[in-house]
Amino acid sequence: MTLDKIDIRILSELQKNGRITNVELAELVYLSPSPCLMRVKKLQAEGYITGYAAQIDVSKLGQSLMVFTEITLKNHRQIDFARFLAAMEKIDQVIECHLVSGGYDYLVKFVTAGITEYQTIMENLVERDIGIDKYFSFVILKSPIVKKHLPLASFLGED
Repeated sequence: MTLDKIDIRILSELQKNGRITNVELAELVYLSPSPCLMRVKKLQAEGYITGYAAQIDVSKLGQSLMVFTEITLKNHRQIDFARFLAAMEKIDQVIECHLVSGGYDYLVKFVTAGITEYQTIMENLVERDIGIDKYFSFVILKSPIVKKHLPLASFLGED
């Protein structure tokens, strides 16, 4: 499926407000409701839309800590990466895990109730011998810019 400008507009609007009604969405993208709904269903079926979720303000839940952690593995065989990822998938506090190029292997984002919980998680990971050689932690003090939407127009060469 090749996306056109209308599809991109639909995706742009849905990522801003996933609870928008089809009628409201149709008006914003200049379609009648029926074709708009057909396009949304096709975008879902093709995997462009992978789900809808509420965005939670973690600061309202009480004390929290967000940490980016650079992790380097001891070995770089496929089985080492698989073992590491299997361990990461089981930790609820891991909200992102990226295999990256550069001076380390993974960049992992944790959200915990505090530094003690984070340190306990890291100590347990090192003790489990899942292949971690070293890790460096970067506590997030403030996030002045966090965008929840992708710049979809740029994928079509628009600005």
